[in-house]
Amino acid sequence: SNAHTKIPPMTQSDHILDLAGHLHVLRAADVRAPGWSPQLLLSLYQAGKLQRVARGLYSLPDAEITEHQTLIEVCQRVPKAVLCLLTALQYHGIGTQLPHEVWIALPEATQTPVLGYPRLRIARLRGEAYSEGIQTVTAHGAPIRVYSVAKTVTDCFKFRNKIGLDVALEALKDAWRSRKVTMDELGHFAKINRVERVMQPYLEAVTQ
Repeated sequence: SNAHTKIPPMTQSDHILDLAGHLHVLRAADVRAPGWSPQLLLSLYQAGKLQRVARGLYSLPDAEITEHQTLIEVCQRVPKAVLCLLTALQYHGIGTQLPHEVWIALPEATQTPVLGYPRLRIARLRGEAYSEGIQTVTAHGAPIRVYSVAKTVTDCFKFRNKIGLDVALEALKDAWRSRKVTMDELGHFAKINRVERVMQPYLEAVTQ
């Protein structure tokens, strides 16, 4: 009879799949921490029990994987990165930019990260221009660091020579029209970014 059949103990693979259910996105480090073999991630992937979200990142096959997967990976692999400029605009659903690279801000003295994929565009910021206005959003159990809408709009004016004044203006108009920013917020970050004078005429124009 089957009554005496012992339930087999949970294997490392079972534990890893269980963990994948909790974390949404698994890295080798998550598997190594409890002392399991990161090689199992590959075997489970090859067996179709895990799907590969990005290089070195796995999830359960039915986990909802979004456009955010690349952004999650960048934030995990570049610890000081904050999504900015065109990537932040796209993240917040402002304007019409669809950047091919991921735009990140890093503190001035930070080493340039080496990532094969995705391609990065790096803006160097110092002091409060780097540290203020960061929002940490948890997507699929992993944090994404991105500048707020108001900070991003003022960043676009700060880096208008890099991205184009037309992009900055579109971002300002769209953010204002969709009520994603207040004049106070824009004024606060314009001051931090030292673009008050530059932005003044445009702020007056949108509030007319």
